[in-house]
Amino acid sequence: MDGAAPRRLAVGPSSRPRLARHARLKFDETRERWVLLVPERVLAPDDIAVEILQLCDGLKTVDLLVEELAVKYAAPKDEIAADVIALLQDLADKGFVIGAKESVQ
Repeated sequence: MDGAAPRRLAVGPSSRPRLARHARLKFDETRERWVLLVPERVLAPDDIAVEILQLCDGLKTVDLLVEELAVKYAAPKDEIAADVIALLQDLADKGFVIGAKESVQ
């Protein structure tokens, strides 16, 4: 299946999200803010989105991301989970976030 489009991620608690190969999170010195570089576009995520994206390493599950953020912000896990999943699903639908492969080598 070479050349096939990657399957879009359905984000859930056990998903292990990471940025797609063509998407990069980078601090832009000129703008003095974090940006998400994607083909032919530059997105300017808010501070919370940046923090979520920085945690998306393909190793941590969404549940673990939510747990870390709930502890850090002393906020209810269910509220954080809803926001994290909504953000990641939106980016996954656009092809900017993908799921890690099951076998990590």
